[in-house]
Amino acid sequence: MPHDRARPRPVRPAATARSAVFLAAGVLALPALTGCGADDEPSTPTAGQDIAPATRDLIADGATMKWAVDALPETFNAFQSDADATTTRVAGAVLPAMYRIDAQGRAQRNPDFLESAEVVEREPRQVVLYKLNQQAVWGNGREIGADDFAAQWRALSGRDSAYWTARNAGYDRIGKIERGANNLEVRVTFDKPYADWRSLFSPLYPKEVMGTPDSFNDGARTKLKVTAGPFALKGVNRSAGRITLQRNPRWWGRPAKLDKLILRSVPRSQRAAALAEGRVDLADIDAGEANRIALAARDNKDTRGALAHGPGAQLTPAGALRSWAVAHGSDEEAADTEQRARKKTRKAVARYAEQQKGLRGFVVRKSLEPAYTQLALNGSEGPLADDRVRRAVARALDRDELAETVLKPLGLPAEPVGSHLALAGQDAYADNSGALGDQDAAEARALLADAGWTPGAVPEQKEKGTAKEQAGQGEKKKTAGGESDSDSDSESGSGSESGSSSDSGSESRGEGRSGSGSDDGTYIVGEDDDKPGGTATSVLSPARAAAYQESVLLRQAEALGARREADKEQKKEPGEKSKAKAEAKGEKHAKGGAPGAYAPKGTAAPGPAVAQGPLAKDGKPLTLRFVLPSGPGSEPLRGVADRISRMLQRIGVRTEIAKVADESYFKDHIASGQYDLALYSWPASAFPATDARPIFAKPVPAADGSLNVEQNYTRVGTDHIDQLFDQALGELDENESRSLVKKADARIWAAAGSIPLYQRPQLVAARPQLANAGAFGFETPVYQDIGFLRAGAKAPASPSDG
Repeated sequence: MPHDRARPRPVRPAATARSAVFLAAGVLALPALTGCGADDEPSTPTAGQDIAPATRDLIADGATMKWAVDALPETFNAFQSDADATTTRVAGAVLPAMYRIDAQGRAQRNPDFLESAEVVEREPRQVVLYKLNQQAVWGNGREIGADDFAAQWRALSGRDSAYWTARNAGYDRIGKIERGANNLEVRVTFDKPYADWRSLFSPLYPKEVMGTPDSFNDGARTKLKVTAGPFALKGVNRSAGRITLQRNPRWWGRPAKLDKLILRSVPRSQRAAALAEGRVDLADIDAGEANRIALAARDNKDTRGALAHGPGAQLTPAGALRSWAVAHGSDEEAADTEQRARKKTRKAVARYAEQQKGLRGFVVRKSLEPAYTQLALNGSEGPLADDRVRRAVARALDRDELAETVLKPLGLPAEPVGSHLALAGQDAYADNSGALGDQDAAEARALLADAGWTPGAVPEQKEKGTAKEQAGQGEKKKTAGGESDSDSDSESGSGSESGSSSDSGSESRGEGRSGSGSDDGTYIVGEDDDKPGGTATSVLSPARAAAYQESVLLRQAEALGARREADKEQKKEPGEKSKAKAEAKGEKHAKGGAPGAYAPKGTAAPGPAVAQGPLAKDGKPLTLRFVLPSGPGSEPLRGVADRISRMLQRIGVRTEIAKVADESYFKDHIASGQYDLALYSWPASAFPATDARPIFAKPVPAADGSLNVEQNYTRVGTDHIDQLFDQALGELDENESRSLVKKADARIWAAAGSIPLYQRPQLVAARPQLANAGAFGFETPVYQDIGFLRAGAKAPASPSDG
């Protein structure tokens, strides 16, 4: 997983859709959105895949490839709640899939298993006829047939609670499964129309696994006795952290080029060492490891002197002299301590240098992962329960800057994501961010003023600051990544640069808190900056009704149909697109914008570019708790949070950044709603109507009085969004279904519970001679084509090289 590993795993739910969590709030009878129709031109992926493609004749037969994974899976059953990315990787190599995902994120028929599949009847009920490959057999010699389809449907339909399933979406719509002309023809009849029928039976498990609750619940957790793919599961060595997949001798398709594929558990913090020592040939890495590989290649060409990076590289001549003086000085205790430190540093330098030699044998393949990072706004309570405040936060963000912060240093296209439900290149993608509006600090402040948040003194906060000053607090030094010495603490995220590692040197970030007395060490952006001349001009609230703003925003969403030209900008080159966007922004500001488009017409907005002083309401400051993971590898994520905090500060919103342990981030904070702002990611899907619905579905009260949010951790949703998803799921016209998905996305933007920021970078370290593997992007790996180039074969050019 790439740099910001804060990503929940969406699961298709028990009776509605992916066991997910997305919704927005509100019960409104709203007119249907226009636009986003079948006439939209298809987009292209923001970045192509980087897998060093090679034809099979250039790849050697045999060999073993070692692939790093985060951990060995708890189960090999992909339909159980504790399945993970490694479960999916194993299933992709050893089990049938009727459809695969291509490089544009579209579902394509898999000819190794499926000769054809089509909707043969629509009335009175939808019927899909599958014709299976006649050569397709399980490892035990039995043909893959209708009985396997029927067993999987019965297990996943949700009708038998003895099956401990995590997702039933789509299977719960099936009424019956029966044979056609023979066992290789499967007729699936749906009780309710299902647009995403291609999402079903991928993977397909044998009836030996799906046939009974016992075999489903326990039979495939630690082993898969019956498989049908280019590889078979040979063994699992948990003590060694290794899964061995071996070429399947019964495979009827193109034989696997590799003899063995080993999945080795390697924690993120140990990836560089594992690569350098030759324990893995392919591994997802973070920006830090990618930089080390680039430095190793550079140093391989310039071997003069010691390395100018790594442990001890920042030591100045003066510092070295001082260290030598202390180590040989008259203070024996200080000398002993310094000598031990010097010895430890020498060992670290030697170890680092040795690893750098090993890393010369790797290249970095990079693309954009099929997932996006979002800013989540918890709308269940507090200031963000007011949609005007959520929209103000959203409109304070410069999403272009945030995307550039993360992606530009990696040499990847830095384009903000324009959809919650698809990514550029997918059929369902359309940039619907216009439903909310571009960055506009004046509009943001006007929205806050209308919600009753105005500049004003907060006496208790002033007294607190005075007490600090009397205590003689000094400046607090912070690392660029905002690192903390503990797993859970609070401080300002303001000022750190994304991508900087925690040991890259410290610099002053302004006033901090001493932690003495009643002060808990929390730095609040906007309160502790102590800028001179902090006088403010009050903004008068016109007390417009929230309903008026919502109706205006919804009309803005509906107007997207007349703004399809903006979507066409997606086809331009990144440089042209940025230029066009800048010109459009300039023209908008020159004209003063559209009065009343986002805040009620006539709302006064403060003149200065930066709000002077914090905002308050009823004597309480507008402070949002920004929860972030604290573990290694999260520095870029915290850098993004820092920039967001500064953007919010400009409109008078203070942020209190709380860094928490990685293991508790989702369970104890995001899922439980203990946050105001948070950053985490969602993967894209080829079936957004199914997989995204639970992420944006409106939370509903459960029988015990609690709120059932599914996977909608923002707790923001509307009935109309749910209706659009339901209509898209039941619409068998593909163009119309996609149009409904795009309309749902526009409504999600308008609700402002989730703000997509950027597509996540995908960085992969690979042996230069390894072909057809690396940064896959959207595409499902073709496991049988992965292998090492023959001796003398020329390595294909990589997009990363150009």
